[in-house]
Amino acid sequence: MPHTRSAKKNMRKDEKRRISNKLAKKAIKKQIKTFIAAAEGPIEELRNQYNLTAKKLDKAAAKKVIHPNLAARKKAQLARVVNKKAAAPAAPAS
Repeated sequence: MPHTRSAKKNMRKDEKRRISNKLAKKAIKKQIKTFIAAAEGPIEELRNQYNLTAKKLDKAAAKKVIHPNLAARKKAQLARVVNKKAAAPAAPAS
């Protein structure tokens, strides 16, 4: 346990930050699952979910909740899914 006033205050701040970061990470994971579920549906819904997911990832990276490279990597992975889905209907039509 902390002994000084400043150490006690830092402990309180750390706990608040830990809870906030945990909520942000949980929201990102939930949004990614929603995106994956939308991959079965129409492309418009998938793009909409991609935009929401990218926004959450960018905000978390800006607040240093997650590493910026992690956000970039996740966005690239999700963009690959969107592009693959967009390209699939074009190929049979040709």
